[in-house]
Amino acid sequence: MPRYKRAEFTQDDAVNPNYSDTIGFDNMYTSSSQLTMSPENSGPPLDPATLSYCFTFNPHTLLTRRSRRRNFWDRASPLERLLIISLLVTALIALILFIIVVNSFGHSKISTSSKDDLCLSKSCLSIASTIVNSMDVSKDPCQDFYAYSCGGWVESNPLPDGKSIWGPFAKLWQDNQYVMKTVLEQDSTNQSKAEEESRVYYRSCLDKNETIEKLGAMPMQQFLTEIGGWNMSSDFNASSWDFQMSLQVVHNRYNRGGFFSWAVGADAKNSSNNIIQLDQGGLSLPSRDYYLNKSSDDEVLQAFKSFTVKVAVLLGGKQRDVEKQVDDLIEFETRLAEITVPSENRTDDDKIYQRITLQELQKAAPAINWITYFKEAFDQIEYNITENELVGVYSIEYLQRLSDLVVEYNKTDEKRIVLANYMGWSVVQSLISCLSKPFREASKILRKALIGSEGIESSWRYCVTDTNGFMGFALGAMFVKSVFRGESKPTAEAMIEQIRKAFEDNLPNLRWMDTETRKLAKEKADAITKMIGFPDFILNSTKLNEKYEGLTFEENEYFQNNIRVNKFALKKNIEKITRPANKTEWEMTPSTVNAYYTPTKDTMVFPAGILQAPFYDVNYPKSVNFGAMGVVMGHELTHAFDDRGRRYDKYGNLHQWWNNNTIKNFEQRVDCFVKQYSSYEINGDYINGERTLGENLADNGGLKAAFHAYENWAQHNIEPALPGVNLTSKQIFFVRFAQVWCFVATPEALKLQVLNDPHSPHRFRVIGTLSNSKEFSDTFKCPLNSPMNPEHKCEVW
Repeated sequence: MPRYKRAEFTQDDAVNPNYSDTIGFDNMYTSSSQLTMSPENSGPPLDPATLSYCFTFNPHTLLTRRSRRRNFWDRASPLERLLIISLLVTALIALILFIIVVNSFGHSKISTSSKDDLCLSKSCLSIASTIVNSMDVSKDPCQDFYAYSCGGWVESNPLPDGKSIWGPFAKLWQDNQYVMKTVLEQDSTNQSKAEEESRVYYRSCLDKNETIEKLGAMPMQQFLTEIGGWNMSSDFNASSWDFQMSLQVVHNRYNRGGFFSWAVGADAKNSSNNIIQLDQGGLSLPSRDYYLNKSSDDEVLQAFKSFTVKVAVLLGGKQRDVEKQVDDLIEFETRLAEITVPSENRTDDDKIYQRITLQELQKAAPAINWITYFKEAFDQIEYNITENELVGVYSIEYLQRLSDLVVEYNKTDEKRIVLANYMGWSVVQSLISCLSKPFREASKILRKALIGSEGIESSWRYCVTDTNGFMGFALGAMFVKSVFRGESKPTAEAMIEQIRKAFEDNLPNLRWMDTETRKLAKEKADAITKMIGFPDFILNSTKLNEKYEGLTFEENEYFQNNIRVNKFALKKNIEKITRPANKTEWEMTPSTVNAYYTPTKDTMVFPAGILQAPFYDVNYPKSVNFGAMGVVMGHELTHAFDDRGRRYDKYGNLHQWWNNNTIKNFEQRVDCFVKQYSSYEINGDYINGERTLGENLADNGGLKAAFHAYENWAQHNIEPALPGVNLTSKQIFFVRFAQVWCFVATPEALKLQVLNDPHSPHRFRVIGTLSNSKEFSDTFKCPLNSPMNPEHKCEVW
């Protein structure tokens, strides 16, 4: 449930955004305000100019050329003959090199297939190079398929400067960033007003006139005065400070965070209606564990303290006074961490989601006057809030305990200062990236402790990401017109339908499901809506302008532009309360390198940003497309039936539509996955199999559906082989799946992923999924009880 604000501490790698269930390229790009996890892939593409002649060897052509050469040879001069001999020698050397490339796979313990045709298009040569260069064929695929598929990539891809994690998706995101930079900086002709405003915002971020540096701390100091002051940086009257008023202003006038989060969205139990939704939230650090495991994570807390102190001093505070107040701030956030429900205990929406009236919420959490609180937001659209307003609460226990905590701290001036400081810090940290260089530099120490990298990127990359975050559909229109080819969409749509059919065809094989539940599951799979590439409205200037109507920027006011766009986003969100839920509304921008499924919409979305090489190309062999992008599609489809998605029916409503006995069988089967993934350890930390369950189920089910879809296609079609890739088409499918997750990362980034990410670390997304796949072990002929072919496998879908 996003609150339409940017998170803190971002860089070019990103942790997962709040889009329902994502594939978790986690976000394999990043936003200007998040910490991340993600992968890439590379290996220099083969040059068609140097390879085409040796791969297009044709005896008939050679004989024809020889007959012509005999006629010419008699008449040729010595110099001409020498040149001919040189060309022939060059061709022979190229042929020998080709044979060496092919035979280099002879040591791998896999079977090969006869290949009559080779795909020699630019796309095929490039992906063939990527596959070959990423592999380490000295490794046994039945022992460690990740090392076999990604060993070469890891060896040749050291972590780039400033990155904490690197892989194919991060690389593609960087490519997309460059496309967006190009369209943002080119002369605008016949552009919509929304697109032009994107350019103004981008230029304000680049700050070529150095207005940001000249203003220094002033914009933040003025803003803090507007919201009631901040004791860490200036004089502050605790007696006159009012918690209720400050909370309303920060949350509902300026759309900043702290304490908890709320937004208007689809009612989980009646998904056609929009209602106010509340949830827990408010920690500065990305995981509650950083506060609660102080012995092992003290370095992070110390870095957080140093960062906060430095920022407060830059804003006018005195070092000694600030240090004590930051200690009190950390103590308060630790209290928040103690009442924050861990993510692994929040997967059962039947249990955690409650619809109550504001009157009932008032009784449960009386520290806040909820009617007055929400009136601050909804008065601007003249919507009347009453005590009978229905709200959806995802964590009522948290709000109850938060209310008690606020009452405790609001009793005395000394503790009231802590509340005010926490609220002020929630605002300050969310806007640090809009301030001058000393403020941005201050975050380096915390980034280093959290992700093992200072995460500094070039200004244009940061500003492209920032613009995409706020003006993503206007920028998306320019992006799509630049890179998204027309044939990509129908080809992707056909793939999804083939994968959907494969998933449905497998349902009768699931003996643990009763007949009626199986029938309803098929109906839900049939009902899943697919949205591909981009929403149509972005190519209609009138409709695009309507989406951003009322939002304007000034080129030399970057800080104020952020305030404007956050207030605008708040108003656009609360306007939904007056309308039915829009089940075709996009939640990701077109350039995003990710995909997602939304349970209340029963919809899966694949933006244009991910439908690109090296994951998808209409000119790739189907084995490549199904192995990479096809598994992504299967992953999102399976989310409709994971431990969370299964609770929503085909209309997107939360209720029990499964037979009790089927639920029991499902829970027994998913327990196998929990135990399997909980046994995986990385740098001394074990994966939380409960937290990652939904994504693990999607990985496993998605792989199976995509493979069966490819098999079905291959039964009726023949595809050309890739040059130099001595693998069968089925083996290529599995190798490409694995190479999606090739990555390198710092130990700190991996620790953060284990602590916070609903996705398993990349290596185990490969190992865990394939070791459960009979189709994989059959394809690679792995001996029973070898590491990649255990006798006992986990399976649900």
